[in-house]
Amino acid sequence: MTMLTSFLDHLSTVPSPTPSVIRASNQSPGSGAPVWVTLLVGLAGALLASAGAFAGAWRSSRALRQNTERTLEHERTRLLNERFSTAAELLGHNEAACRLAGVHAMAGLADDWTERRQTCIDVLCAYLRMPYPRGPEEDTPADEDPNGQANREVRLTVIRTIRDHLLPATPPETTWSGYDLDFTGAVFDGGDFSNARFSGGKVRFTGATFSGGLVSFYKAAFSGGDVGFYGATFSGSEVLFRGATFSNDVVNFRGATFSSGSVNFRGATFSSGMVHFDRAAFSGGDVGFYGATLSSGKVSFYGAKFSSGTVNFDRAKFSSGTVNFDRAKFSGATVTFHTAQFDGGVVDIRDVASWSRPPSLDDGLVAAPPAGLLLPDRLPKPKP
Repeated sequence: MTMLTSFLDHLSTVPSPTPSVIRASNQSPGSGAPVWVTLLVGLAGALLASAGAFAGAWRSSRALRQNTERTLEHERTRLLNERFSTAAELLGHNEAACRLAGVHAMAGLADDWTERRQTCIDVLCAYLRMPYPRGPEEDTPADEDPNGQANREVRLTVIRTIRDHLLPATPPETTWSGYDLDFTGAVFDGGDFSNARFSGGKVRFTGATFSGGLVSFYKAAFSGGDVGFYGATFSGSEVLFRGATFSNDVVNFRGATFSSGSVNFRGATFSSGMVHFDRAAFSGGDVGFYGATLSSGKVSFYGAKFSSGTVNFDRAKFSSGTVNFDRAKFSGATVTFHTAQFDGGVVDIRDVASWSRPPSLDDGLVAAPPAGLLLPDRLPKPKP
């Protein structure tokens, strides 16, 4: 028993053998993970660090770019505002030469500043609306009225500048078609809008006065917009709408007064639109629709007063659409439809308010009116 106890005590003092560890070929010393895992983790960390650095650089670059763009835009706006102030000051200058420079400066600014183009156009239109006495007669020597001639030249330049931006050949990036033009109350003693394209936007000649000279809308096109000559006065000018085209829009001469001079729609075309002469007063001068073509749409003379002067529709072509004279008063003006052609259109003069001087029609039209000519049951004979 004593020997067994001694043997066991001896065994307990003998150290146990250390187990051998066989290191895998893909493990690194001092680590339990494979080498490829360690490399992958390191590579991912490097990539993340690079991505973070790139994102930071990109954000910094974007912030710098945005700041630069804001600075450039601010500088651009500042320079454009300075140009605007300079052009406005020139337009208000006492010297006509400076005002002419102001007209061109403002127009050039409108071309460069799309965001404020309407404002620049408004300033030029406002110049025409400013108080302006009747200009000198065309045959007045310049040395007898130098200031009047100079003022008139500036105004004609404004009109030409506006017209030049409405021509068909105007580049799209600088055209003023589609913008509003406000000539309310302006005085026109001349001006050239020939071949202008009034398409879109609002064009206002409300209460304007055409008091002398030639105002030309020769071959102008009114399409897709709203053009108003409400209450305009035609008293001495020769206003030319010869060859003009009225289509897909509304043109209003409501309440206009034609008291002297002439308004010529010779060869004009009225198609797919509405033209109002409602309650207009024809009290003198000559209004001519000679050879005009009504191919569709409507022309209304509701409540118009024909008391003096001449209104002629001679050789006009009514191929479709309607012309009506409801409640019109024929009391002295000479209104003629000689050799007019009625081929599908309608001219309605049945419901007039006064017949003291009825329109003058060819005998054949009175005896056997075509389908498109609607006459009252009893049409009095025209007075000589």
